[in-house]
Amino acid sequence: MPPQFLRYGIVGAAGTALQYAILVTLVQFTPTPAVAASTAGAIAGALVNYVLNHRWTFASSRTHDRALPRFAAVALAGIALNAIVMAGMLNQFGMHYLLAQIVATGAVLVGGFLANRAWTF
Repeated sequence: MPPQFLRYGIVGAAGTALQYAILVTLVQFTPTPAVAASTAGAIAGALVNYVLNHRWTFASSRTHDRALPRFAAVALAGIALNAIVMAGMLNQFGMHYLLAQIVATGAVLVGGFLANRAWTF
């Protein structure tokens, strides 16, 4: 089995792919602002990440009534950081929304792994 951080990255890639798909769809086909679209995608990606991280990445024996609230707290912090970084990259630097999302994704990745490994699962 791959090392834990590699599994976390694979799971994160699945959640991130969903986030980006929602982001692009909402920005390109609706009048949704990029930060709101990114946030909606991050919420959907977090749901996918919880299930896969609980079962595969961390093979957690913690019950969902204990692990899910902790994951939700970490995910909410990550979603907030994502929105802050997105807004900063768009408003301060005028970046394209996809480039801003890449920067935001990098900002959230390491902190989320460490918090989930140490506290959630």
